Amino acid sequence: MSNHAKANTQQALPLTMATLIEQCAAKFGDRIAVQESGAKISYQEIDELRQSAAKAFIAAGLEKGDRISLWAPNFWEWIVIAIGAQTVGGVVVTVNNRLSGEEAADIIGRSGSKMLFTVGQLEQGAPKQMLNGQSLPNLADIIELRTENNAEWHSFIQRGESVSDQQLAEIAKAVLPSDPMDMLFTSGTTGKPKGVVCSHQQNIKVSDSWAGTVGLRGDDRYLIVSPFFHSFGYKAGWLAAFTRGCTVFPMLAFDAEQAMEVVERERITTLPGAPSLYEMLLAHPKRSQYDLSSLRLGVTGAATIPVKLVEDMWSVLGFDTVVTGYGLTESSGVVSLCHPGDSAERIAQTSGRAVEGVEIKCVDPATQLEVPRGQEGELWVRGYNIMLEYFEMPEATAETITADGWLRTGDIAVMDDDGYIRITDRLKDMYIMNGENVYPAEVEKLLFALDGVAQVAVIGVPKSPQGEVGMAFIVLKPGAELSKEQVVAFCAESLARYKVPFYVEFVSSLPMNASGKVTKPALKTQARQLLSKG
Repeated sequence: MSNHAKANTQQALPLTMATLIEQCAAKFGDRIAVQESGAKISYQEIDELRQSAAKAFIAAGLEKGDRISLWAPNFWEWIVIAIGAQTVGGVVVTVNNRLSGEEAADIIGRSGSKMLFTVGQLEQGAPKQMLNGQSLPNLADIIELRTENNAEWHSFIQRGESVSDQQLAEIAKAVLPSDPMDMLFTSGTTGKPKGVVCSHQQNIKVSDSWAGTVGLRGDDRYLIVSPFFHSFGYKAGWLAAFTRGCTVFPMLAFDAEQAMEVVERERITTLPGAPSLYEMLLAHPKRSQYDLSSLRLGVTGAATIPVKLVEDMWSVLGFDTVVTGYGLTESSGVVSLCHPGDSAERIAQTSGRAVEGVEIKCVDPATQLEVPRGQEGELWVRGYNIMLEYFEMPEATAETITADGWLRTGDIAVMDDDGYIRITDRLKDMYIMNGENVYPAEVEKLLFALDGVAQVAVIGVPKSPQGEVGMAFIVLKPGAELSKEQVVAFCAESLARYKVPFYVEFVSSLPMNASGKVTKPALKTQARQLLSKG
C-alpha cells in the first residue's frame, strides 16, 4: 500500500458538525441520506441545505454559543436546523414533544434559547398557544414548521441569501471541536430535568464509535422511531447513520403497524429501539401479515433485557444481529455495547463492555471504593464522552462528576472479569422490605418470562409493618388471562419471599416517556390512588 493510500485510510474523523457533513457530501454524494414524507434528500443536498440554514442563522444574528430550541417530531427539517445552527457555533436544545407548555417553557427559558423551531400541533396542544403567557425573555423568534407550503421555513431560509459563502466559511472555521454543540435535558423521571451540555468532538466520536461497534453499514436502511430529542434517535440515530452513509427513514410518531408497513415497503434493515418497541411488535395481532425479513440489526438497552425478548427478536422478528448497550444523556448517549460476535448469553444478559476510550467501574456508594468483580455497585464512568457540564448548575455538576473525572450514573451494575456489565437497577428505584434491598428490575425480568405477559413494571409502595412492598403492574398479551395468584405463585418459585410482589395490578398500558422508558413516578401516583381506594 502506498503512503498516500495509507494516509487516506488513516484520515482523522472530522470533529465539528460542519466538517463532518462536508465529508459526508464528498464521500457519499448522490446517495440518499434522508427519506421522509415523500422527500428523498441526498448527502450532497443535505450539505447544501445545511449551508443555507447556517447562512439564515447568521442573518438572524445567532452567534457562537447562542442556543436555539427544537420542539418538533422526527422529520428532515429537524436535522437541517440542527446541523445548520451547529455549523455557526449555535447550541441545539432539544425539547421533548410530550411536554406541556409550562414544562417546555422551563427548558426553553432556562437554556436561554433565542429561537424556537416547532410545529402547529404536538401531543399536549399547539406550541405557540401553550407558550402564551410564559416568561421567555430571551426568545426572539418562533418559527413554525410544516405550515401550508412550509412558508415560515422558506421565509427563514431566504434571510440567509444576503450572506456570502466566504462569510459562512469564516464563521464555521471559528467553531472548535471542543465547543458546545448541544444541550439535551435529562428525562426527568426522577426529578427536575437538567441541561446536559456536550461538545462537537464528543458527539461525533461517540456516534462513530456506536456505528462501528454495532456493525452499521453504508447500505443499511435505518428506520428511526426513537425521537430526535433523545440521544437514541439523534446521536445513535441519524448522526451515527451519517458517519456510515446510511439512508435514514425518520418516523414522525411511533405506531407499531405503520412501522411494520415501512419495514416491508422500504426493506428496512436497521431498527433500534427501547425494549418496549420490540415487545409491541411481538405482541401485535397483525404481525404475521407483514414481511419483516429484511430486518438485519436490532439494538436495544434498559436496566435489564429479558433473555426471552432477545431470543424472540432473533427467532420471531428475524433479526440477524441483536445488540444491547447502555448509555445516558450525561455520557453523550453511549457507555458500553455488546458486539455482534458476542455469545447469545452475553448479548441477552449484559450491556456489553466500555466503548474504546471509556473506563467503567462499580463502586460502593457508601465508601466510594471499587467493589470486587461480580458484586453489585454504582456504575461510574470516565472518558471523552462525559458531558461538559449541567448548564448553569455548577453544584449539580460537581455532585455528579468527581474531581478526577468519574461520572456517577446512579445505576446499579455488576461487572464480570471481562469487563462486561449487567445493569441491575436504578439506585433510586430500589426499595426496602423488612430491611432487605429489592431491585425491581430482577422481578420484572422474571415476570416477563411468564406466559401471557407483554409488559411489566414493578415499584415499591409503603406498607406497615414491612416498610415497603412490591407492586407489579402487568400488561397482558391479547387474549391472555392471568390472576394475581398465578403471578405470585410464579414469582415464589424463583424469588426469595421478600422479593415477591405483594400487590398485582393488570393494566391496559404502562406510562412511558418518549424514549420508551417506564415513568415510575407516574406509576407511584397511580399506586397511591389505587391504595387509597383500598
